[in-house]
Amino acid sequence: MSAPPDLPEIVQRAFDVSRKAGYASFCRNETGRLLATLAATRTGTMAEFGTGCGVGTAWLRSGVRGDATILSAELDAKLADAAAVIFEDDPQVEVRSADWSTLLDQGPFSLLFLDSGEPTEVSVDSIADLMEPGGLVVLDDFNPCEMWPPVTYGRVDTLREQWLTDDRFTAVEVMVAPDASVVIATRR
Repeated sequence: MSAPPDLPEIVQRAFDVSRKAGYASFCRNETGRLLATLAATRTGTMAEFGTGCGVGTAWLRSGVRGDATILSAELDAKLADAAAVIFEDDPQVEVRSADWSTLLDQGPFSLLFLDSGEPTEVSVDSIADLMEPGGLVVLDDFNPCEMWPPVTYGRVDTLREQWLTDDRFTAVEVMVAPDASVVIATRR
């Protein structure tokens, strides 16, 4: 899949790397544009847990201003190596071939991007203390839901429910496309 020509150059490079690596799971453009917008409001250190081939990281980078930095961790060494090539000459981005837990002592983070993935790994309790006051958490890959409690595949989506109701955050679910939503949570 080739990225549309109106994408930022760094994002186009990430799509090219992703295609060459045969990696088909990556940050959607709708989510990416949101990430770039949010990154433009941040200073300090941003992070991504689960780099893949670097498309989400590239979207974050396209919005960074000033001397803000991005740390990204990817467990799959092949994917991390592919993503690292995109940013090899960029002192503001570091891609690590490692579990996201290696970034725990690098915060607090002003923005954290991660997939909704495994609920035990991305629970509010595992993330809350990593965020600076006012820091944003963006959880990707939700299916939009119009009911409460939120239901996905016939079951209560406890991860989404947890993020939307935790007192440590002010959170909202935002549809980025008819078939995709994200949860954005701000640390109080």
